Amino acid sequence: MSIEIGEGFCGTGSDAAHINTILGFREGPVGTAFSTALATPTAGHVPFLCVYQPGVPCEPPTLFVNKSAIANPSHARLTWGAAQAGVAEGVLSYAATRFTPSDMGKWCLIVAVWVDPEAADEQAVYLNNRVSTVTALERGQQGPDGDGIARWRSGEPPANPFFRSGVAR
Repeated sequence: MSIEIGEGFCGTGSDAAHINTILGFREGPVGTAFSTALATPTAGHVPFLCVYQPGVPCEPPTLFVNKSAIANPSHARLTWGAAQAGVAEGVLSYAATRFTPSDMGKWCLIVAVWVDPEAADEQAVYLNNRVSTVTALERGQQGPDGDGIARWRSGEPPANPFFRSGVAR
């Protein structure tokens, strides 16, 4: 599979993390999207290379894209600090189990990251982003399983941490 799309959510309240991942070959559409996004920031959303430590970029190369515009200094610190560290740890943990060193150079990753402007617990933000990143990458590798379609066919209403519908179709 040349493009793997995944989603992960972990935590509760404002410290929860929601991650979307797109993993694919550098020489394919994900590589093109990676380069384009890096070169075309927009107001409030500046994609950047995710690093494990300063000068130590994630492998595979990971583009961190914030879903929420930076709202205040605390939000900026949590996004670029704890959330980025959690994403980096999640990417490297996942990559260590999946890729050989020679394989790693063929891939690139885009990670869209939600950090709530009201988030406050640095350790929770870090841990939730780490877990959500690994979950999203694992789900992307597994590919679509039709679970959403099966739930829709059964009449189960849509729900997420921000909305719970009591109305079945």
